[in-house]
Amino acid sequence: MTAPPGWAVERLRGPASVFHGRALPDPIVPAVWVHEVDRPALVLGSAEPAGHADAGRLEASGTELVRRRSGGAAVLLVPGDVVWVDLLLPAGHRLWHDDVGRAAWWVGRAWATALGRLGTPAVVHESGLVRRPWSDRVCFAGVGPGEVSDRAGRKLVGLSQRRTRAGARFQTAVHLRWDPAALAAVLDLTDGERTALVDDLAGAVAAVGVPADVLVAALIAALPPA
Repeated sequence: MTAPPGWAVERLRGPASVFHGRALPDPIVPAVWVHEVDRPALVLGSAEPAGHADAGRLEASGTELVRRRSGGAAVLLVPGDVVWVDLLLPAGHRLWHDDVGRAAWWVGRAWATALGRLGTPAVVHESGLVRRPWSDRVCFAGVGPGEVSDRAGRKLVGLSQRRTRAGARFQTAVHLRWDPAALAAVLDLTDGERTALVDDLAGAVAAVGVPADVLVAALIAALPPA
């Protein structure tokens, strides 16, 4: 599978802190950034309190704490467990939309097409933010515009975006393995809260059972021509 015309594709391996700290190019062009983390990282949203993470547990597990510049709640990136792909789009592009919610729909549709081709029928959320228990703490607990779920309502694709006057960086993640206990283990929670989080989110996410490179190739092939 090859990229449709107009898309630049980069594949990168390293720490999440470097990837999240990367500046947007000038000028922004339609691009796909495929990230492979080389160590575990707990990534907090731009406005999420640092106190949501348990510093002692992070250190003990060798997990770095990273803050992204886009919104949303915590995501745990573990090598081999999560596919992370960013899509860059310049302002004014035909896929661009000034409305922040609608702006992400095309991203979700590309993911839904890719997942459908791989045997996982998917639905794009094309309305407002749906808050659920733990959605203020965990990205995959709620559902936002452009995010993707399976037909049973389990979340498949998490999405956040960073917007500037020059364009947007849409950050997406898909779980190949979903382990809410691993995430709960590095959050600042009581034992009772940790148990409740695991119980509540055990069935909230659908892991995608295909190799990472197959999933990424399917997404790239599903992108509309730039």
